[in-house]
Amino acid sequence: MKGQEWYQATEVAEEYDEKRFSRGGRLIDRREKAAVLDAVGPVEDQRVLEIACGTGRFTVMLAERGADITGLDISGPMLQEGREKAKRAGVSDTLEFMRGDAARLPFPDDHFDTVFAMRFFHLADAPVKFLTEMARVSDDQVFFDTFNRFSARSLYNWLLPMGSRLYGDGEVRRIVDDAGLRLEDAEHDFVVPYGFYRKVPDWVAGPIRSGDTSLGKTPVGRTLATVSYWNASV
Repeated sequence: MKGQEWYQATEVAEEYDEKRFSRGGRLIDRREKAAVLDAVGPVEDQRVLEIACGTGRFTVMLAERGADITGLDISGPMLQEGREKAKRAGVSDTLEFMRGDAARLPFPDDHFDTVFAMRFFHLADAPVKFLTEMARVSDDQVFFDTFNRFSARSLYNWLLPMGSRLYGDGEVRRIVDDAGLRLEDAEHDFVVPYGFYRKVPDWVAGPIRSGDTSLGKTPVGRTLATVSYWNASV
């Protein structure tokens, strides 16, 4: 798994949200949360597992909406940030954070209604293996995102601390099929890559994002999108 040691560093966990989701990065945070909510729908009393939950952005959000949710991550410092976030939100007693390996999930078959992973598959060295495990413990839905090979993401990928695994559309569809899942739908977004938004203030990011969204609705925009959201069923 790429970046495994990097993500387990305490200083990385403490600065993670501030570095990625401040300034123009707030637009990324809002879009990703909307993607998750659109995919999973009403979650009250639903059993949900988040893989690679990190600092708990989505885990806490879904707990606030009534989900019976578990967040799993390999990084102890990231999980600690998530627990503090849950405490501030008043949902500490309604969710569980667990340290574990996504390649060997400590749950029985069909244990959850929905299993999802955000910001995970770009680090995966064996995506079929991870997706198969997600499918095994879900009895209904698996949702995840990828960064796309034929996009602006590829232009600066080599500058990132550990790089990213980039995927083509056909490759993701094969992985979904190999994991025994059925692809229900997919969305593609962010012609302008994440790295740009994180570097600029809100007043610059807002207009750029408006143009980005408009372009993304065209065939050219969908082809050049840097991020895809994949919704599959068991």
